[in-house]
Amino acid sequence: MTITGKTRLYAILGDPLAHARSPEGINAIFAQRGLDAVLVPAEVDAAGFDAAVAGFKSLRNCAGLVLTMPHKQPMCGHVDVLRDNGRLVGAINAARRLADGRWEGDMFDGQGYLGALRARGIDPTGMRVHMIGAGGVARAMVMALAEAGVASLTLRDLDSQRAVQLVRAANAAYPRIGAEAVTDDRYDCDLLANATPLGMRANDALPCDPDRIAARVIVTDVIPAPEITPFLAAARSRGCRTVTGRDMFEAQVGMVAEFLTAELDRAPK
Repeated sequence: MTITGKTRLYAILGDPLAHARSPEGINAIFAQRGLDAVLVPAEVDAAGFDAAVAGFKSLRNCAGLVLTMPHKQPMCGHVDVLRDNGRLVGAINAARRLADGRWEGDMFDGQGYLGALRARGIDPTGMRVHMIGAGGVARAMVMALAEAGVASLTLRDLDSQRAVQLVRAANAAYPRIGAEAVTDDRYDCDLLANATPLGMRANDALPCDPDRIAARVIVTDVIPAPEITPFLAAARSRGCRTVTGRDMFEAQVGMVAEFLTAELDRAPK
């Protein structure tokens, strides 16, 4: 693409960013839509985050920001309007400048997860879900699954208090599902989700025992690379249907691009 004096600037903020795929995906969407816009990586640590956000917001041609770890929660304090998903999750991964100059933020991790399931022909409504991990991505997934109408949800995390806190938040927002924090994995489920980083490195332990997973269980992972983690490979060998972190990323990237550029579409040509 050609960068011009009118190019709208977007940035992804994170630490580290070497493996971030959003610039590639979102810039491809910009190009497909013929938008004079570009998303650039801006690696910044937690100590420099507030100053970096202030700097980008001071640029009149900066139209939006994408956030990855560890900045999804702190960014909530930098927006004027927090949409429903972001409010429920307590974190956002995209923010845009509105026509009146205010900044609006939302979270798309959970909706991206639902989009990945549905792209594979899977409707989580009425399913019994067991999730491993209770971090930021898990929180977004839990809220999205609860909103989608799962029948029940159990959650295990090495930090049992973090699991309890997430379950408490989920039950406050969606009391019907009766989410439960557990200390042992529940294999009598319909959908088993790994929401931990286990699988990113070659020597990582598996998040749970795949030999106990029945072939009828749908198994998902949030890790985009490697796409087929050892956990998913083991589940596939058991005959399970799987949904990958790459599926989740591809579903989410379109949502984020649409959110970021909606104001451009409304602007006078």
